[in-house]
Amino acid sequence: MLRILAPLSFGIAGIAVLLWLGTWQLERLQWKRGILADIDARIAAAPMPVPATPDPVQDRYQPVALQGEFMGDTLRVLVSQKQIGAGYRLITALNTDIGPVLVDRGFVPVAAPMPPLPQGPVQVAGNLHWPDDRNSATPENDVAGNTWFARDVAQMAARLQTRPLLVVARQINPAEAGVTPLPVDSSAIPNDHLNYAITWYSLAVVWAAMTLYFLWRNRRPKTKA
Repeated sequence: MLRILAPLSFGIAGIAVLLWLGTWQLERLQWKRGILADIDARIAAAPMPVPATPDPVQDRYQPVALQGEFMGDTLRVLVSQKQIGAGYRLITALNTDIGPVLVDRGFVPVAAPMPPLPQGPVQVAGNLHWPDDRNSATPENDVAGNTWFARDVAQMAARLQTRPLLVVARQINPAEAGVTPLPVDSSAIPNDHLNYAITWYSLAVVWAAMTLYFLWRNRRPKTKA
């Protein structure tokens, strides 16, 4: 009997743990979906004035509306777009009544000519953002060659002499020919909890099958030599 009870208990315990982990991941999935829904709602909310002292946590994704004139150089951030290929995000200083700020104007293909800087007053609707573009594999920005690999807000602000504040444009009026806005959204925020849940449940099935097979092997009568 001990030959049966010991592996049976071990098998049931293992299955229970794996099922619990799968269920926990489903709960995390609902939690993450709620967070993403809140972010999407915040992104699409009505624009507000730029806070006097923006906070990277509290004010991330805050919709804002600005008026001003673009000035100075344009920084090029190398990115890749599906079905389009490599290109640049264009980051330019916008001189406003609250001082110059960084504006991510949008995307141009890498082979396209650089569009001229818009002249005269413009209206920018977009979202405050503190991008997390950099990881361990991201090269250092080539400031001298004006090829940037991450939107390092502080470094870009120092280069263009603006406030350390980035607005990712959703719309610029008048619109720029050849520049496609890349507004912020929640698509880049990972949500892999469903895959994790499937993995744990699959392991529970495998564990159950192995337990049944082991019990079956132990119950088989031993053949005499």
